[in-house]
Amino acid sequence: MPSLLAALAATLVLIPTKPALTKAIQGRDEVMFDVMSEQCDAATLATIVADDMEFYHGKGGAMGRDAFNADYAKSCALKPAPDAWRPRRQLAPGTLKVYAIPGFGAVEEGTHLFYERKGDGPERLAGKARFSILWKLGPDGRWLMSRTFSIDHAPAQ
Repeated sequence: MPSLLAALAATLVLIPTKPALTKAIQGRDEVMFDVMSEQCDAATLATIVADDMEFYHGKGGAMGRDAFNADYAKSCALKPAPDAWRPRRQLAPGTLKVYAIPGFGAVEEGTHLFYERKGDGPERLAGKARFSILWKLGPDGRWLMSRTFSIDHAPAQ
């Protein structure tokens, strides 16, 4: 029995308290969406997403890590075309909420705004959605996106 308890203790991580937790999660959110929207860097994205990641989208359905990465690679491959759509996501000010999950990580909730532009044309606010991300804190101190819900998509008002 002591070896089971020792193994369990080794898998638990110490979650920071607020406001350090909120700052850490907001930082991961910013990095993740910069990598996805601006950099199109699959290697960096792989360091942010857990191996068992699940993504649930209110319009596109459910997908695991492999499908998520394939979808991401496809959109990045299209981006360099002169007339390609170039989306950008922004966290809506004042909507971020972060909740600790003891021994595991944290849940991030908020609203994101989606902007788009075609080619080098003007950017416009295209829509918004609510989201929740379950972040897993690894024993190495890295925060990994584990489960994501992007729901309640609506046109911009």
